[in-house]
Amino acid sequence: MAKEREISDLSPWEDAQKMIAKAGREGVNLVWDRLKDQTPHCTFCEQGLTCSKCVMGPCRINPKGPKKMLGVCGADADLTVARNFGRFVAAGAAAHSDHGRDLLETLAAIGEGKTTDYGIRDEAKLERICKELGIDVEGLSVQERAKALANLFFEDYGCRSHNVAFSSRAPQKRKDLWERFGCTPRGIDRDCVEMLHRTHMGVDCDPVSICLHAGRVALGDGWGGSMIATEVSDIIFGTPKPVKSTVNLGVLREDQVNILVHGHSPIVSEMILAATREPAILAKAKEAGATGINIAGLCCTGNELLMRQGVPMAGNHLMTELAIVTGAVEMVIVDYQCIMPSLVNVAGCYHTKFVSTSDKAKFPGGIHMEFNYNNAREKAREAVLMAIEAYSLRDPDKVEIPSKPMSITSGFSNEAILGALGGTPEPLIQALQAGKVRGVVGIVGCNNPKLKHDHVHVNLAQELIKRDILVLATGCATVAMGKAGLLEPEASSRAGAGLAEICQALGIPPVLHVGSCVDNSRILHICAVLANYAGLDISDLPVAASAPEWYSEKAAAIGLYAVASGIYTHLGLPPHILGSSMITTLALKGLDDVFGACFAVEPGPLQAAELIDERIKAKRVALGWPA
Repeated sequence: MAKEREISDLSPWEDAQKMIAKAGREGVNLVWDRLKDQTPHCTFCEQGLTCSKCVMGPCRINPKGPKKMLGVCGADADLTVARNFGRFVAAGAAAHSDHGRDLLETLAAIGEGKTTDYGIRDEAKLERICKELGIDVEGLSVQERAKALANLFFEDYGCRSHNVAFSSRAPQKRKDLWERFGCTPRGIDRDCVEMLHRTHMGVDCDPVSICLHAGRVALGDGWGGSMIATEVSDIIFGTPKPVKSTVNLGVLREDQVNILVHGHSPIVSEMILAATREPAILAKAKEAGATGINIAGLCCTGNELLMRQGVPMAGNHLMTELAIVTGAVEMVIVDYQCIMPSLVNVAGCYHTKFVSTSDKAKFPGGIHMEFNYNNAREKAREAVLMAIEAYSLRDPDKVEIPSKPMSITSGFSNEAILGALGGTPEPLIQALQAGKVRGVVGIVGCNNPKLKHDHVHVNLAQELIKRDILVLATGCATVAMGKAGLLEPEASSRAGAGLAEICQALGIPPVLHVGSCVDNSRILHICAVLANYAGLDISDLPVAASAPEWYSEKAAAIGLYAVASGIYTHLGLPPHILGSSMITTLALKGLDDVFGACFAVEPGPLQAAELIDERIKAKRVALGWPA
């Protein structure tokens, strides 16, 4: 049995600690309880040395000892690890890119006049993206432009294109490098399917070849599916601008109907928010005894509403169960990704309704209400009315809202960042050259119960800003930064002198919230903008990425597309590749010779900051800038 961990070892936050204790008193099983039950983990699985891809197995590969064990087919450790990792990345790329497809289908429905529930909020961005990608918009209506852009992006999902459309944003040196190593992303679905084919028994038996194709798959996510999701979301729902909001479980309201939106797609959450603002529905809430309806976000769909609408964030991945444990949540309504199946069981311990909305993400024991672009407004009203009914079932004796919310500033899209710089990247280039901003690091992604909740996120960010390194945050890292007070302009007092000067001059925090997980594509794009402006490749820039507490297949795809784009990337935990010294060496060193970037693995935030800082120093010295 695993050693018992103290609550203070699980999370540093007051709201989390109080709810973990409450769950214990009320007999609610949490993610940390289940982790304990699963520990110790299978060593073969942890190292990527198991294979169940055919029924000659399953096989366990032992690369050590007097008799090295091969799979029944003859696969050794290197091939087995590469196959497993390739499929892991393909699943992550497919998830983000399928999110993009849902948004693209909504854009197409707008363009074809098939929906009145959705429309175009940022017509200027629609026109700008059309022109960027070579669509002649002269004489076309907004609807016709939407249709034309949707048709172009649908080609990126197919099999016959030579490259995804947004790869045109990458510096020419980067595109030439991808071409040289056979990594140019050709089609999102095509490259994911090809990975499944390559890793079938008896197809690609070269571990390096499989890993290079994994890079191609990941690039199709970063410069394809995720970038499409980001840009189309902006077009449909509005491009984010700086906005004030709040974060932590204190955003829940004891006197209101609390609805939590969870998942990743703004298609559902935006419509739920719209329904809660309808006078007739608000009147129903007041009839039920509530003073109003309170929407709060969890994980990335929360980030989407936060960026565009200023909707408060209740929590990130490891807070999702704890939000329900407050006893104050009437409904959790979800779309897909990062939604623990356990939430249905936790909701069942309270009066909380758990509602799923996607035909690809159903949860036994929950309520399923399928949303699409024809019925979304109607279904949103139905769901909100159900939440109002649940309010009357709330048990006041079980309600505990554990803390006061923290203030945050969000909404830093690339347009907002460049707008603050006068519409050009020149001031940021000058600040980098002068060393006032020594580098830029994206801290992104998940929580993992193996690591103390949010600890690496926060301490890594604090250490980097002390060193005059600007931090961009996405996904679950957002909540961590917000709870630590790093998403407010006043946090510039915690930064180094150079970064503090820049932040104070612009009135911005030293950690900028740039969006949800798919919005890591904003970081790719801004890196490309800087590199193109300065006549450099992305790998020349003093930039890095970090996924300090990652857990998911999507995070593996994100990390690999960052590396394949030329961005040094830190991981707080290793992927399941340690069973192959070849693949491990390739990840930690060899990819530098291919992409000009590689991975680093370090769970300690201060040690990770040192690794990133050394890399940034090396890039600055190579450019002739002061270290």
